[in-house]
Amino acid sequence: MTSRPTVVLIPSWGSGHFMSALEAGKGLLATGRGAFTLTVLVMHAPSEAMASEVQGHVRRETASGLDIRFLQLPAVEHPTGCVDPVEFASRYVQLHAPHVKAAIAGLGPSSRVAAVVVDLFLTALFDVLHELAVPAYVYFSSPAAFLALMLRLPALREDLTGAGFEAMESTVDVPGLPPVPPSYMPACLVKAKIQSYDWFEYHGRRFMEARGVIVNTSVELEGSILAAIADGRCVPGHPAPALHAIGPVIWFGSTDDEQPHECVRWLDAQPPASVVFLCFGSMGSLDAAQVREVAVGLERSGHRFLWVLRGPPVAGTRLPTDANLDEVLPEGFLEATTGRGLVWPAWAPQREILSHAAVGGFVTHCGWNSILESLWSGVPMIPWPLYGEQHLNAFELVAGVGAAVALEMDRRKGFFVEAGELERAVRSLMGGASEEGRKARRTAAETSAACREAVGEGGSSCAALQRLVGEILVLPTEGDDSS
Repeated sequence: MTSRPTVVLIPSWGSGHFMSALEAGKGLLATGRGAFTLTVLVMHAPSEAMASEVQGHVRRETASGLDIRFLQLPAVEHPTGCVDPVEFASRYVQLHAPHVKAAIAGLGPSSRVAAVVVDLFLTALFDVLHELAVPAYVYFSSPAAFLALMLRLPALREDLTGAGFEAMESTVDVPGLPPVPPSYMPACLVKAKIQSYDWFEYHGRRFMEARGVIVNTSVELEGSILAAIADGRCVPGHPAPALHAIGPVIWFGSTDDEQPHECVRWLDAQPPASVVFLCFGSMGSLDAAQVREVAVGLERSGHRFLWVLRGPPVAGTRLPTDANLDEVLPEGFLEATTGRGLVWPAWAPQREILSHAAVGGFVTHCGWNSILESLWSGVPMIPWPLYGEQHLNAFELVAGVGAAVALEMDRRKGFFVEAGELERAVRSLMGGASEEGRKARRTAAETSAACREAVGEGGSSCAALQRLVGEILVLPTEGDDSS
């Protein structure tokens, strides 16, 4: 009996990247209806905390009964002297190339490799995939706007000085978006980090080698940007990579047989759409001065709130710690907001909270997964970007999608937000008198419906996934070096 082919997925180890890629792979499996299996190559995460998280995901998915096989790659040494996480990830994966080659080569002939899908920061593996003559795809877990920017980086380089985007006097052209102020460029590209810029540009160039780029977005969310990329506006004179917009791809997790989280139980007692939720992602924390401003702003706003407040990371790590509320909050704040506010000092189930009827607004760090979760639930946002491409996401959320109330911050002081500005934004989003807030709430509700329609039967993302599976299944099996 002829064995079924397999699609090989190589995700990054960060939870947001890992689970988004795995959910996309599961979407391929479901759409393929048993025509192929999924093989996931797992790299050792560079920290114990991340490794534990990844292994937890692997154990859970292994027990799911789906046609997914996880192969752990051998450990490699950590690269040293890296200026930022993108350089680390890029160099770290280069060291894995021999192990990836051996793992993929070892799958045949019992399981023909129909395609290999790599994370957006793992394009150094293309060299191996070309050698093996297997079709290569990129899974892009960020928005199409960031993909457009990465494709544009070679052309933008000549407009930059040694001070980077901050020194630019004009706006930045990201095809499909309104002109972007330089201050909304990704934080990793704003400062004079030429080495960091080089790595982003490297990946952007290599995307052009892929048979296709699978993007966690939809035509309804980013239609103008997807069209601009497809029309060749990002890299004039070169054929654009094929795009497959299959989103929103969201990992909903599982809460079967679990008691409701304390935050959810608290929300159960609140009126519908009355609570503003503040959460800054798996790596977001605020310093003591900023915590005080947030507390004052929330108290003055008069609105109900649920604030996930994390402490700073331990030295040498990036993950926040549980906060000591008595130490970081202003004296008397908890007493003054008793009954209308809850400050939670540890991890909280963000997706479950956003889907709760009591939540009416979301102050977010603008990670793309968080944005998609909020839009899925129809919750309008106040964008407070911290790192990565989140600044560009914040701009798109306000100027492009329109489901948010803008938050002014002092970018010269580490994106500091004054208490009065947070109070204004919360009142605008949660109150009924602001046209800005009404527009954000209306747009969020409309976008929620559009996202659900996109991934449903006959929707644009469902159709894109079907076309992608059809393309993978009819690809040549031997001698194909066009990847």
